[in-house]
Amino acid sequence: MEDMILYNRLQFAFTITFHYLFPQLTMGLSLMIVYFKFMFLRTHLIHFNDAAKFWMKIFALNFAMGVVTGIPMEFQFGTNWAKFSELTGSIVGQTLAMEGMFSFFLESSFLGMFIFGEKLLGQKLHFFAGFMVFLGSWASGYLIIATHSWMQHPVGYEILENGKFALTNFGALFSNPWLWPSYLHNQAGSLITASFFVSAVGAFYLLSDRHAAFGKLFLKTGVVFGVISSIVVAFPTGDLVAKNVVKYQPVTFAAMEGIFETEDGGAEIILLGQPDMINKQLDNKIAVPNILSFLTYQRWDAQIKGLNEFQESVHPTNVPGLYYAYHIMAGLGTIFIAIMSISAFLLFRKKLYTTKWILWILMFAIPFPYIANTAGWYTAELGRQPWLVYNLMRMVKGVSPTVSSGNTLFTFLGFVGLYILLGLLFFMLVLKIIRNGPAIKAAH
Repeated sequence: MEDMILYNRLQFAFTITFHYLFPQLTMGLSLMIVYFKFMFLRTHLIHFNDAAKFWMKIFALNFAMGVVTGIPMEFQFGTNWAKFSELTGSIVGQTLAMEGMFSFFLESSFLGMFIFGEKLLGQKLHFFAGFMVFLGSWASGYLIIATHSWMQHPVGYEILENGKFALTNFGALFSNPWLWPSYLHNQAGSLITASFFVSAVGAFYLLSDRHAAFGKLFLKTGVVFGVISSIVVAFPTGDLVAKNVVKYQPVTFAAMEGIFETEDGGAEIILLGQPDMINKQLDNKIAVPNILSFLTYQRWDAQIKGLNEFQESVHPTNVPGLYYAYHIMAGLGTIFIAIMSISAFLLFRKKLYTTKWILWILMFAIPFPYIANTAGWYTAELGRQPWLVYNLMRMVKGVSPTVSSGNTLFTFLGFVGLYILLGLLFFMLVLKIIRNGPAIKAAH
């Protein structure tokens, strides 16, 4: 059983991690495409329209990869987690079906119109098509996170005699106190990925002395969106998410922060350290006194419960993994604020386009928002475990009883090989689009 759970978790974690590399860019990029198209309608400057169409090519490629990698993940609810699907399907199936039926079709339909229908639609309807692509992509994220939020903080349900969960309040799914902070935090993270991606391409064009006008436009747009989203992901959205964890999952919060012993006179915030699970302590820690209490409760002397206060049976399954994922996310988020703030300052001083060291930093920073977003999702998922539905269904109760661990391992290795090939193909196609640059044509 332990092998079965391990391989099911590994397979699902791998497929969803690879899948989310694509939606996190499309959700942020869709808003920036709407901005470029809006600026074209407002200013009639053709390079804004060319920029919108250029980025929609990369959006479309990301969207296609997201679909290809998302479908197997949906099937794994039945193959890997059949008992979970059987018991909770009447609830999580609601939001997942809505995401597929409404958001996906909205996004895909108007994506085709935007790419192929500019002449037929005219510029205002072309903008509307782009806006609907944005709306569909953000609605998709909302419905997925509504599902995730119910698993983190279940509401509006009853458990029947046969053990199945039944939805008693449909509205509760969308008024879940866990939902909006998580959603806004996630969307801010997506905007960070898109901002760094757009900035990196702009920096590449300026450093390689090609498409200079577009390089400046991409750089300026990416930095402005980037500095705003980098701040918003920390405050207020990150702060609200953390307060939810404190309120509803205090044991998770203690593990995230690396606090083993309850601190009554004010809890320190850990900057660095290594969890020692044998001796239940944090080794080699670097900490700032009382800051965590103030950030959490706005009081310097507020008590933060330590991990040792809770029974081991409710501890997160992988405390070191949770601790490191959280600190990677928070550390990179702090670095993003610094990079984008410096870039915004140089942009304001009209020195950004000629300051090569910051251009190199922006160009090579492109992988790190992906790492930060992935670490953020790992924080959420590792924090919930050992529960599939927090405090109600443990992981061992949700696995498929008839699928052997050997079958799961075999298909897992198959997914790894296939996705590596898909990733290489995607990488080559994106590089080709970037290398060719925006097609400069007159708008109709």
